[in-house]
Amino acid sequence: MKKLRTLFAAVAVILAAPATAEVELSFYMGAQTSPHSRLTGSADFGGVPTAIDRLITWEGKSFEAPPYYGVKAMYWRESGWGYGVEMTHAKAYASSADLTALGFDRLEFTDGHNILTANLSRRWDGQWWNGRLSPFVTGGLGVAIPHVDAQPTGEARTFGYQVTGPAARIGAGIAMELTTKWSAYAEYQMTYSSNKFDLDSGGSLETNLLTNALNIGVTYGF
Repeated sequence: MKKLRTLFAAVAVILAAPATAEVELSFYMGAQTSPHSRLTGSADFGGVPTAIDRLITWEGKSFEAPPYYGVKAMYWRESGWGYGVEMTHAKAYASSADLTALGFDRLEFTDGHNILTANLSRRWDGQWWNGRLSPFVTGGLGVAIPHVDAQPTGEARTFGYQVTGPAARIGAGIAMELTTKWSAYAEYQMTYSSNKFDLDSGGSLETNLLTNALNIGVTYGF
């Protein structure tokens, strides 16, 4: 507990310290994958609850509509510390083999496996290439708000947004200054989310999803 209190006090000092501030708005796209994860719970078939426990192979399909993307807003201090919010519109499709094994027509989070987090970041301004390249790291905690699209064969289709559990992200990258207002950046980012969602046909399912992504983005600062 003493170590946690010390950490929280240090973060408070960093964020409260008087310094020149900068606000940045960013948009990014990229290539995103989701490793396999175990799906557990139950689904009703003809009104009969059926237990489910299977390792699912997920597909990201980053560039198929709707595409993978993200947006974020950051408030940076002269100290190099910043905080803000970020939303990532990731995707996860169960493979056709898994759908057949489960007896489902659909099982996907494809109008967004949306990860919303509050972020704390650190960057090192102007480290390389005549001061134009700046490395950074970021981390965040928040919630998963996926658009659940699931349908056991012959049963009602679940189709809508649900708040399914806690989420987190970590990332690291490098930004390149283009003008005094605009910059571009590349980063690796990983998200984690714990997801428990209800089925309109009866039952509920649960899985922990990871995503790995290589992002390319643009930023406007003011």
